Amino acid sequence: MAGVLFSRQMCQTLVRGIKNVSVARRATSVVQIAGYKNFPVPPTYDDIEIPKERQKLRFLNKVPQYPGSIRPPKMMKRLDLIRGEEEIHRDLLLQQYGIIAKRGGLLRHGHLEMIRMGIARKINPNKMFAIWRVDAPWKPITKKGQGKRMGGGKGPIDHYVTPVKAERVIIEVGGKCSFEEVKPFLTMIAHKLPFPAEVVSHETLVASRLEEERFERENINPYTFKYLIQNNMMGCHNWIRNIDKKYFGKYH
Repeated sequence: MAGVLFSRQMCQTLVRGIKNVSVARRATSVVQIAGYKNFPVPPTYDDIEIPKERQKLRFLNKVPQYPGSIRPPKMMKRLDLIRGEEEIHRDLLLQQYGIIAKRGGLLRHGHLEMIRMGIARKINPNKMFAIWRVDAPWKPITKKGQGKRMGGGKGPIDHYVTPVKAERVIIEVGGKCSFEEVKPFLTMIAHKLPFPAEVVSHETLVASRLEEERFERENINPYTFKYLIQNNMMGCHNWIRNIDKKYFGKYH
């Protein structure tokens, strides 16, 4: 009986082996043969120089420093400091990457510290660097205590802010890196700002401005918002805002 059982096991093993071999042959017949593939040469960044003195963003003072004999001055609201388009600091000096404000607003010291710490955690100081394009908080914001009666003059200074206009460059990041490396953490920082902001590179910034100029030049509809305001169509000067008479609804 043992010999008969052994022969059955041998037959079953041989049948399984033949099936496995046939399956293996069918499987190996559809396997693709690996070939050569040409990948693009990675950039070298030989033309970029990293500053030796400081690669990270410097700490900005929360309160401007005045001499002891000078009382800190107060200011009016001055909404003209955040309205309209930036005329000077609107281009990337390093011609690499940065964050640009799409609308005017006020940056507090907490926002500036968020930017500084977020950049410091993400960049590699051995091959990357960042610079500020905005000043430390300098505009005083006054506030009266809760429950105070009206009158009695202007309240005491509560904190300081940095006014920012639309198209203003806030920070710039550069070095031996690509746009895909810095875009994720710059986007995270831009979403935390108190106004809409955009992460741009030098190429995307130039392309967007050229596209805007082309759109205005090739627009075949003469009745634009600018044309309606300039010609006071339907008496719109009676109800539109004064800022729209100057910037034609482009900046708020």
